[in-house]
Amino acid sequence: MRKIIHIDCDCFYAAIEMRDDPSLANRPLAVGGAAERRGVIATCNYEARAYGVRSAMSSYQALKLCPDLLIVKPRFEVYRGVSREIHGIFRQFTDLIEPLSLDEAYLDVTEAPHFAGSATRIAQEIRRRVAQELHITVSAGVAPNKFLAKIASDWRKPDGLFVITPDQVEDFVAALPVGKLHGVGKVTADKLARLGIRTCLDVRDWSKLALAREFGSFGERLWGLAWGIDERAVKVDSRRQSLSVEHTFEQDLPDLQSCLDKLPALLEEMNARLQRLDSSYRPDKPFVKVKFHDFTQTTLEQAGANRDLESYRQLLAGAHARGNKPVRLLGVGVRLLDLRGRQEQLELFA
Repeated sequence: MRKIIHIDCDCFYAAIEMRDDPSLANRPLAVGGAAERRGVIATCNYEARAYGVRSAMSSYQALKLCPDLLIVKPRFEVYRGVSREIHGIFRQFTDLIEPLSLDEAYLDVTEAPHFAGSATRIAQEIRRRVAQELHITVSAGVAPNKFLAKIASDWRKPDGLFVITPDQVEDFVAALPVGKLHGVGKVTADKLARLGIRTCLDVRDWSKLALAREFGSFGERLWGLAWGIDERAVKVDSRRQSLSVEHTFEQDLPDLQSCLDKLPALLEEMNARLQRLDSSYRPDKPFVKVKFHDFTQTTLEQAGANRDLESYRQLLAGAHARGNKPVRLLGVGVRLLDLRGRQEQLELFA
């Protein structure tokens, strides 16, 4: 039985801004881009969230919801530095750390000797040290697997700790709405609701085979999650799966041709970044991302396509046709193959 801790910093960027400038505390605050430059909210404090402000929301919309909102420019180098300090605290307890972002990580403390092997006490100590040394708060979830640890860390936010012990798993999961399950988005949740499935207890009325018929391979995972089963290990070495560049435009691009005109510059930047990758990666499928003016978005990729301008033009045309609306963001990218551990075919006469 694994002992997994999920650590999630509370409104991380905003917390650092309030820490470094105490005059910002107790007022609605967000970190993001300026509204007049079509900026987007990266994160916000809980005072701002009370007005309905959320991350990934346009700054313009956030200010409509909260006219007193102060939006400050991100300081990513500072945030990365604090993240490194937090990970330094993690490493006092385990080397099995899987970062999900600057402010979020899984820790496997199954074999950790600290506090007689108590994952709960390790989580308490991590929270205490982050607060004492870095003057921000983190929430933690402790559970036998990653799926439940992540849910637990959100259970008593902010500045909370929630523990799900092995003997509590079955009853705890039974009451969970299916929307809480990893991989269940709005479309899947709506389909589940039409089938009369709203909680994990409802899922348990279905066999694994019946769920697989309705949802394909995800049906099997859905069945496992409904019983609290998640065998994923904490991945210490997280490898890139793709590389991309994207740009949000100050003025919407009105039509396909104006989008196509932006492609060469995006591809030039992407290719420059590809040159900086080490030789353990190989570029594979190209893809494009289009976000329309109403914030709907689509991604289109194609196996076997080249990565030249004409191939990306065709992909962009196909993606744009899905919405055929003014565009606020364009992205281009490529999926990556991880060559580490792969057997390379040798030349016959090498």
